Amino acid sequence: MVELLASARAGVRLLSLHGTADLRRADRLLRQVWGTRPGDDPPISLDVMCALAHTGGYVGGAFLDGELVGVAAGFLASGASLHSHVAGVAPRARGLGVGLALKEHQRAWAAERGLGSVSWTFDPLVRRNAYFNLVKLGARAVEYLPDFYGPMTDGINDGDVSDRLFVTWPVVPDPAFTPVTEAPESAVTVLDEAGAVRPGNGAAVLRCATPPDVERLRENEPGEARHWRAALGGVLGAAFADGYRITGFTRSGWYVLARGGTA
Repeated sequence: MVELLASARAGVRLLSLHGTADLRRADRLLRQVWGTRPGDDPPISLDVMCALAHTGGYVGGAFLDGELVGVAAGFLASGASLHSHVAGVAPRARGLGVGLALKEHQRAWAAERGLGSVSWTFDPLVRRNAYFNLVKLGARAVEYLPDFYGPMTDGINDGDVSDRLFVTWPVVPDPAFTPVTEAPESAVTVLDEAGAVRPGNGAAVLRCATPPDVERLRENEPGEARHWRAALGGVLGAAFADGYRITGFTRSGWYVLARGGTA
């Protein structure tokens, strides 16, 4: 039912993709979204998508007026989970709820197969993704992964360190879980809006800033983007190692962390 509501809100039709023709369309769309140039590695190769679709993995597509505008692909993972490896929405369809519809399609697909959760990674510097994943969806950040994919040449990530947050999203929503959307006044700032690192001094709650638009920084001020990558990675990595967990993300771009908390 939730899947149908999400699809209706976005005005899209959600389908599992099969066959070389549809998967080639998916490949072209993902390359467009990532800005992949000739000679670059694609976000996911066509042969892998074909193998996933044929052997029981997940490849889903969102169609708007008969045109493919969103794609997601993933595979079965340990712990009775679907791991979503890649998801992208065409520029013209952004802001219509297509990403949410794709996620709900993944959740429904996982539920039909008796799986307990959906997992994925995302770039912790991208504000809109952090808010979407942690607040709108209610996924839980469970691990900070430094340079997880190594050097990438897919277009959008060229020349950047591939630090990622690993999140899990339960197939059956937990009604008791509510992500934090505002940091309490008592929260101690460990990374400020200027990108300066500060000591946390063992505070119960921490807050950690992100740059307003890291994609613009990568393009126009690569040195500043690298500074933010190193600063955020150092702060979040140290906080996770010290027993803190991300409990939410604010609309103004701050991670909120609590010692022993769960996101």
